[in-house]
Amino acid sequence: MTQPWSPESWRALPIQQQPTYPDAAHLAKVEQRLASYPPLVFAGEARELRRQFAEVTEGRAFLLQGGDCAESFAEFSAGKIRDTFKVLLQMAIVMTFAAGCPVVKVGRMAGQFAKPRSTNDETIGQVTLPAYRGDIVNGIGFDPVSRVPDPERLLQAYNQSTASLNLLRAFAQGGFADLHQVHKWNLDFIANAPVATKYHQLADRIDETLAFMRACGLDSAPQLRETSFFTAHEALLLNYEQAFVRQDSLTGDHYDCSAHMLWIGDRTRQLDGAHVEFLRGVHNPIGVKVGPSMNPDDLIRLLDILNPSNDPGRLNLIARMGAGKVGDHLPGLIRKVEGEGRKVLWSCDPMHGNTIKASTGYKTRDFAQILDEVKQFFQVHQAEGSYAGGIHIEMTGQNVTECIGGARPVTEDALSDRYHTHCDPRLNADQSLELAFLIAQTLKDVRR
Repeated sequence: MTQPWSPESWRALPIQQQPTYPDAAHLAKVEQRLASYPPLVFAGEARELRRQFAEVTEGRAFLLQGGDCAESFAEFSAGKIRDTFKVLLQMAIVMTFAAGCPVVKVGRMAGQFAKPRSTNDETIGQVTLPAYRGDIVNGIGFDPVSRVPDPERLLQAYNQSTASLNLLRAFAQGGFADLHQVHKWNLDFIANAPVATKYHQLADRIDETLAFMRACGLDSAPQLRETSFFTAHEALLLNYEQAFVRQDSLTGDHYDCSAHMLWIGDRTRQLDGAHVEFLRGVHNPIGVKVGPSMNPDDLIRLLDILNPSNDPGRLNLIARMGAGKVGDHLPGLIRKVEGEGRKVLWSCDPMHGNTIKASTGYKTRDFAQILDEVKQFFQVHQAEGSYAGGIHIEMTGQNVTECIGGARPVTEDALSDRYHTHCDPRLNADQSLELAFLIAQTLKDVRR
């Protein structure tokens, strides 16, 4: 890509996974309104996340990225945001305390509304309608009116993201994340789960440590009472993303101020495509989903485009292979990247390669396969001498029954009890904490 970059240069290139709006003039007016609105995040915050990504890339920290598969307009509430934030805090403290390294916390929140689809249409019986592409595009209801892409939904997504970010900032900086409250982060519905006992034992140890620090007069550090928390989403709808590009007054660089981090999906990472073109020009930290079809040489070409200066905080490669496929595909990619001396943050998405259909008809994921992929990811990196730097999961703080298995197992027959996702099945709080303890022990072993 040799042409000059601009916030709209992506519009001249082929683009995948876009809705077809029936009224182009209406869409243009909405895009203009969005561009006049205040940014959702600030360039300095994105730079700070990029600095923290560099720490992960160099093996001095670990990335925890989690949240909804697709945020919903109908199920938007302060309680849901709080509970997901709680679980992410619990996961982070488990990893930090066990492994002795900082955990960078990034939520798939305040902007994760759009979803790529395998087909443009959905057929039920004799009726075929446009596919549901997330609440930012159209409605989930299977009727002709709901499935028409509506530009006004872009505005609603912005408004909900604004409210979510306000609440997340308050939680992170206003005392909710105080380590002295570590026992209070637990959710009622996992109080009797096997993982809850392990968590309370760890919380007791943290309390003892804080009591010792307080006795020594070391209990006043702000890091004990607040935390850094960042947001991310897939940069899928580029007209929405373009509306939030701002030029930083301090550096002159452009940032996409819809989120601190953006990522490109496995379906939209074409070297000559619009998504790669757009993201090469913004200075946010960028993620790229890397699936089994990724060719090592193409990956290097992608790195050339997205991270030509080889900045260790710029790029997060998110491997999503599927349990049993990690050993076939990931080693070659790691060898190529490491052999070329490229600085990237490697993280594991154990969700998207492990989606199955249950006998009851529900789309689900087997928790045992999720754990297997995470274990294989760490094993491959250890064998290759590279650093397994992060985890990227779809999860919620709600007591859902969407993924089968776990220490307090969800069965296929129980999926219908609380299957609330608008798109992909998510780990519940119980399963998320169980995964955190596995990762914590693995990190501890790796870092010895």
